[in-house]
Amino acid sequence: MFHKKTLSRAVFSVVTAGVVAGQSSLAMAQLEEVIVTATKRTESTQDIAVAVSAITEDSLDDFGIANFANYLTQLPGVTAGGAGPGQNTIYIRGVASTTPNLTTAGVAGLVPNVAMYLDEQPMSQPGRNLDVYVADINRVEVLAGPQGTLFGASSQAGTVRLITNKPNMDGVSGNVKAGVSYTKDGEMSNNVNATLNLPVGDSFAIRGTVYVDNMGGYIDNVYGTRSTEQSARFRPAGTVRSNGVPVADFRGGFQAGADLSNVKFNTLDNGTLVEEDFNDTTYAGFRLSGLWDISEDWSLRVGYMDQSIESDGTFYVDPELGDFEIQRFQPEEIKDDFYNVNWTLEGRMGALDLIYTGAYTDRESEQNIDYTDYLYIGQYIPYYVCDYYVSYTTYSPGNVPTGTCYAPSLAVGSVSTSEIMTHEIRFTTNGDGPLRATGGVFYSDMEFTERNDFTYYNSEYVDAWGAGSGDGFGFVDNKTFPSPGYRSDTGPFPQGVIFRNDIRRTDEQLGVFGELTMDLGDHFAITGGLRWYDYEVDFEGSANSSFCGMSGTDSNSFGTDINDLYDGDGQFTWIGNPGACSTLHGDKPVYSNDNLPAADDPNYDRIVNSINAPDKGEDDGVIGKVSFAWTPSDNQLWYVTWSEGYRPGLLNRPGGAYQAATGYTVPFDVQSDDVTNYEVGWKLDLLDGHLRFNGAAFMIEIEGLQTTIFDTSIVNLFFSDNAADAEVKGIEGDVSWLATERLTISGAFSILDTEITKVLVPTGDVIKGSELAYAPEFQATLSGRYVWEAGNDIWAHVMPYLSYSDTSYSDIIQMNRDELDSWLMVGISGGVTSGPWMAELFIDNLTNEEAALGANYVNDRSRFAYARPTNGGIRFSYEF
Repeated sequence: MFHKKTLSRAVFSVVTAGVVAGQSSLAMAQLEEVIVTATKRTESTQDIAVAVSAITEDSLDDFGIANFANYLTQLPGVTAGGAGPGQNTIYIRGVASTTPNLTTAGVAGLVPNVAMYLDEQPMSQPGRNLDVYVADINRVEVLAGPQGTLFGASSQAGTVRLITNKPNMDGVSGNVKAGVSYTKDGEMSNNVNATLNLPVGDSFAIRGTVYVDNMGGYIDNVYGTRSTEQSARFRPAGTVRSNGVPVADFRGGFQAGADLSNVKFNTLDNGTLVEEDFNDTTYAGFRLSGLWDISEDWSLRVGYMDQSIESDGTFYVDPELGDFEIQRFQPEEIKDDFYNVNWTLEGRMGALDLIYTGAYTDRESEQNIDYTDYLYIGQYIPYYVCDYYVSYTTYSPGNVPTGTCYAPSLAVGSVSTSEIMTHEIRFTTNGDGPLRATGGVFYSDMEFTERNDFTYYNSEYVDAWGAGSGDGFGFVDNKTFPSPGYRSDTGPFPQGVIFRNDIRRTDEQLGVFGELTMDLGDHFAITGGLRWYDYEVDFEGSANSSFCGMSGTDSNSFGTDINDLYDGDGQFTWIGNPGACSTLHGDKPVYSNDNLPAADDPNYDRIVNSINAPDKGEDDGVIGKVSFAWTPSDNQLWYVTWSEGYRPGLLNRPGGAYQAATGYTVPFDVQSDDVTNYEVGWKLDLLDGHLRFNGAAFMIEIEGLQTTIFDTSIVNLFFSDNAADAEVKGIEGDVSWLATERLTISGAFSILDTEITKVLVPTGDVIKGSELAYAPEFQATLSGRYVWEAGNDIWAHVMPYLSYSDTSYSDIIQMNRDELDSWLMVGISGGVTSGPWMAELFIDNLTNEEAALGANYVNDRSRFAYARPTNGGIRFSYEF
């Protein structure tokens, strides 16, 4: 039977085998090795020249880690932007620029620069990663710094790998785990998961796990009101936002200072939606895998996973209200389902270990989002929910705003799907010789579709085009652009849908990679690696607008006809002014390089650029790695590494949009951003194996850092650009100390100094010298676990722990940027173990710290995603 070395269940806050066996001599106990596959070989963390840390299965249980939010607080140097379950993106070493936005979840989202893996399969997706529940997970490996030579495109800043427990032939085994807890001023939570390993004969075994986790809510939706009078259309330039950034002159309201005495503003209130603890969430799913030992040299493992997340409300709070409170005016919910099929064939052929692994993942997400906050930056909201005479006063009585502005009831309904197929074939040579090689080929094909309906519920009541009759003419039925290409629905759109983004995005990647390590005597080794990559990104669909819809005819004007823009046919239909509202789509001018607009046409440059817009976003190149390792003794490893990483580019929905005040043009295709990492690291086992200190000092240079921008003075769509060059300097480390035969103390830290070194966009919103996003200057964790024999074969334990994060920021775009305060969270757990049984009491966030893990300021209002308040309970487990 072909099996690699069995993975150790060593603990990050280590309990040694000697203690568990009751040995009393500290001299007989040592910190255990943690075995990882970070280099695509099975090796101890202490033997590889890679900055890798691992949260093992026991530590996952000790800290009650179940999802993104749980394990992030235990990993200094690792942060996340996002807004709750299924809506997060991971960052490592401060290489971050922005907060992912819910309405750019897939098709318009940046490719993550930290790869997420489930065993051998990449699970990263643009906009936000899959939120895989932590059940029957052997360990979480975190590889810091560029890992692109072995792990590819999304490993620009690091890689996070969830390694599952595999089926085995050792006998019937399994476990049952359950828990219940109560959140301060919130709801009860409960969870249960069960795992069974079942051999079937001598050469086949299956393993399955099933789980349900009901997480009670703790955020209150409290009473509030809004009116269209609060729209950015009426906000003067110079107004200082709550984040301290004034509104620029060219971003001032179109009707700032207007006499609104003749306007009736109807009020929106959320009285029917007021609810305590409205953000409850359920994770439910199962995973099944089978292992077949085909022969002495070959084995096949096949797995299937199915998971569903259902979550109500929002995980954002408003710091201007009470603790853990928000005002939402539309029902909010997300249902995020995926299933995954994966297969791994591995074996030996001569001196080579061979592996072929593949996977198919299908994901569907449905989400309702309250969009009312857009009121604070949306200059055109009054056009859609107010009578015509309010926004356009040329023909109004007295030439002043006149009429009714209806309640600004705004929502987004989002349906997105993704299908991802990956394949990798690789080989490794025997690890015992002076030359060790790993090489292979990787291919992935991803398709994303997303339809976002932006609904302005009261648009149906407005008086149109100066009619002033109060007949509620509203907007005519809207349909998609008639250009050939992708559309999920031709229309007409449902009543009140003012905008629809209906887009399909495809990403295709190919990589060829290899690493070679050569021993230079007994104490030195050098490693070199290369990866050739090639990617293509394609866009189809439309970002459709109802502008001009008051005229009684759907003229399909403005917005972005993506099917036309990125079809590569050398022609472009102009759907803007002049004459946009009075010309049907079929009569709009069609331009080409042989039929250009007049040179003095104010839209000349945009039209010419659009004619020549790329058909696809594509690039190829080679990245490398060189590492030199020195092992002066069996207990020391020192290394120096130079490595590179990249992240694929993408196409922009509103490519070509123009900001006259700054001369800025939204790029059609965003280029890959590249990082170069210089690193010195160490792995030290000291005090006869009782103290372990691993760490690294590094400098990272970033060229063309990608970021997402929302600037309504340019276009009412999110877009991306290579906004800046930047630099990150840092030191990180983790320590484990077996202080006595019964006490283990563990800690970790991260120190970062991040800086934008060059600004690449002319809008004035990125400032040289400012810090990067989600890059706290200091982070640390500390825990201590004490174990003692309580008698009658009962072992007791207690473990206090704390996590600290310094101040950080949510974005590099100044007007979208908010400050996340520093925080310190404290917890404690204690329990007893007797044979197969364990029972434990725990309290997380003992001091009820408002720990901001994420933030969003794109709508000029502070919105923070806090860690769960004080949460205490009991958990049980039984192993057999």
